[in-house]
Amino acid sequence: MDQTMYQNYKVELRRGTQILIVLSQLHEQEYGYSLLQKLVDKGVNIEAGTLYPLMRRLESQGLLESEWDTSESRPRKYYRLSSDGIELYRYLLEEWRDITNEVETLTGRDV
Repeated sequence: MDQTMYQNYKVELRRGTQILIVLSQLHEQEYGYSLLQKLVDKGVNIEAGTLYPLMRRLESQGLLESEWDTSESRPRKYYRLSSDGIELYRYLLEEWRDITNEVETLTGRDV
């Protein structure tokens, strides 16, 4: 198999999970870098150049709320799920579970 084609499909498959992954980690306030480190520590490889624009987009869609903390020498913008973000996360998680069950059924593996 062509490795370029494999990498392209792998990226496409992972892209669909990034929103769910990010939403799953923002029940508590996090700033961008701390979220990035948290994800890396949990084995999730996401580039900063992907994460930061995604968080800004989710905020502009009303799914995240943010606030600046200027109490330290370096201001940080903290993000957290909004009520719409919580609702979307629940719907997407349920959909993800359905998709996972479908794939497992079709590939002959038990969940």
